[in-house]
Amino acid sequence: MQERPRRPRWRERISLTLDLIRANPTGRIALKIFIAIAGALVVTIGIALIPLPGPGWLLVIGGLGIWAVEYHWARRLLGFTRRHVHGWTRWVTRQSLLVRIVLGSVGLVFVGAVVWLSLKYSLGIDVVAEAMHYLATH
Repeated sequence: MQERPRRPRWRERISLTLDLIRANPTGRIALKIFIAIAGALVVTIGIALIPLPGPGWLLVIGGLGIWAVEYHWARRLLGFTRRHVHGWTRWVTRQSLLVRIVLGSVGLVFVGAVVWLSLKYSLGIDVVAEAMHYLATH
């Protein structure tokens, strides 16, 4: 009979600490409230950062991870997200170099368009118009 792989020591400590908090009715409610607020804060910041270059989706997934500590629906959604991200990654790595270059180029164009539109409509800076003006005058 095989033994289950042992969880890392820090995970055991966190699990024990959470079990101790949940043992007290007040602690259980306080933990649920804290997890709900912390997860909502991280997810909200992540959603706000999605259109900008940066870790928007990573923060959304991190917020789901925080919620998954207490909420079963978040645990299921996080598992669903992980499965699909891993599936996408495996699919991309099986593709030819040309397909990966095209996918990377499409991603870069998308990020560039998001940055350009974000700068144009939130800060009023049209980078393309500024570049064209610079090229025309120099």
